[in-house]
Amino acid sequence: MNEPATTPPRDDAPDPGPGTGVAAVAARLERTNELLQRMLAEVAKTPSTHAIFVDAGYVYASAGLLVAGTEDRRAFDLDAEGLIDAFIDKARSIFADSRLLRVYWYDGARRRIHTPEQQVIAELPDVKVRLGNLNANNQQKGVDSLIRSDLESLARHRAISDAALVGGDEDLVPAVEAAQGYGARVHLWGIEGADGRNQAEPLLWEVDSQRTFDLDFCRPYVTRKPVTTYENEGTPPPSRDEVRFVGAQIAANWLGERGRTEMAGLLPGHPFLPGPVDQDLLMDAERLLQRSLRGHAVLRRALRDGFWQHLQSQL
Repeated sequence: MNEPATTPPRDDAPDPGPGTGVAAVAARLERTNELLQRMLAEVAKTPSTHAIFVDAGYVYASAGLLVAGTEDRRAFDLDAEGLIDAFIDKARSIFADSRLLRVYWYDGARRRIHTPEQQVIAELPDVKVRLGNLNANNQQKGVDSLIRSDLESLARHRAISDAALVGGDEDLVPAVEAAQGYGARVHLWGIEGADGRNQAEPLLWEVDSQRTFDLDFCRPYVTRKPVTTYENEGTPPPSRDEVRFVGAQIAANWLGERGRTEMAGLLPGHPFLPGPVDQDLLMDAERLLQRSLRGHAVLRRALRDGFWQHLQSQL
C-alpha cells in the first residue's frame, strides 16, 4: 500500500504577521506602556486641589467658649472674614503644591434665609455659604448632610485631592468615609477645647491627619460684646403683671416667626424652656423693658409664665 506523499514546506509561505505570537504580545505591551507614560505625564502636570469645609456652629461654640468664655453667639462678635482668610493661609502653607477650590461655610438659619451676617460671608471671594435649618432650640439641622453631600460629590468627580474639615461632630464620620472612598484625603481641623476635647473620638480615628488651633490663633477673631446697661436701672423694677404681659408679647412674635410646628416641639418641655429659647426671651424682654432682669428671679419666672400662657392659649 502506497503512503500519501508529504508536501514539503514552501519558502514563499506568508509570514504570520504581528497579530499573533510573541511579537504581537510585545507590541501590545509596548503600546500599553506608552499610553501609561502619557497618562502619568498629564497627571503630573495637573495641580492638586483642596477645599475647606467649615461647620460654623462648631467654630462659634468652640472659639466663643475658648476666647470669650461663652457659646452664646449674641455675647461676642466673630470676625468671620478674618478667620476664613486665616484658614486659607494655613491651607496654603500645608498644601503647598495645591490650589484652593473654595471655602464652604455651613451654618443654620430660620427657614434657610440668610441673616445679614451670613449675607456678608456669602459675598466673600472663594466662599460658598450653605445653610441648614434652625429648630426651636436654636440647634442646626441638616448641616451634616450638606457637608457629606459636598465632600462626597467633589471627591467622586476628582475635583479635590485634599479636604480640610473644621468640625467635631461624630455625625461627620460618614462624610469622611465617603470622601476617602473616592481617594480624597481628609484632614480634621479643630479649635482648642476650653474644657477638654471638643471633637468626637470616632471622627478623630477616621481622618488622615489632625490639627488644632489654639487660643493665640483664635483670639484676634473673637471680641466679647460689652454688657448692656439701661438708663432706668435705678428706678423701681416693673411689676410681675407688666413682665408677664411682655412675656406674652414675645411669645406672640415667636409663634409668628417659628410657626405651630416648632411650638408643638416646645410644649412637651413645659414648664421648662430650652436654654437658647430662655436666653432669647430674657434678652428680648430686657430690650422691651429697657432694664436688666438679671438678679430678679421672681420677675424672670413671671416672664416665662407669660410666654407659656400665650402659647398654651393658642392650642
